[in-house]
Amino acid sequence: MTFDLIMLQAAQAQQGNQWSFWIMMILIFVVFYFFMIRPQTKKQKELQKQRDEMKKGDKVVTAGGIYGEIKEVQENALLITIAKDVTIKVDKQSVYVAAEDAAAAQAAK
Repeated sequence: MTFDLIMLQAAQAQQGNQWSFWIMMILIFVVFYFFMIRPQTKKQKELQKQRDEMKKGDKVVTAGGIYGEIKEVQENALLITIAKDVTIKVDKQSVYVAAEDAAAAQAAK
């Protein structure tokens, strides 16, 4: 009789452990989402918005660290003037708004 009682208590404890396991897994996913995934997607959307709003005359920095001014905006590329009579064609995804232009745009809003 006591053996059956011990086995019943062990089965109930094991079932409680399964629920706590799933609750912990869900909590870990929620924390991971709010501290890692969500901020990264917000940052990517903001960067894409900046790239879509680029226009002739904006100062930019390439991913390679080259500073320049946009001469022409194409569908997937930019023509950037980096010195007098020196123009390069750069993929739009590898260009960032220069810090001084970004600060001026924020101040204008």
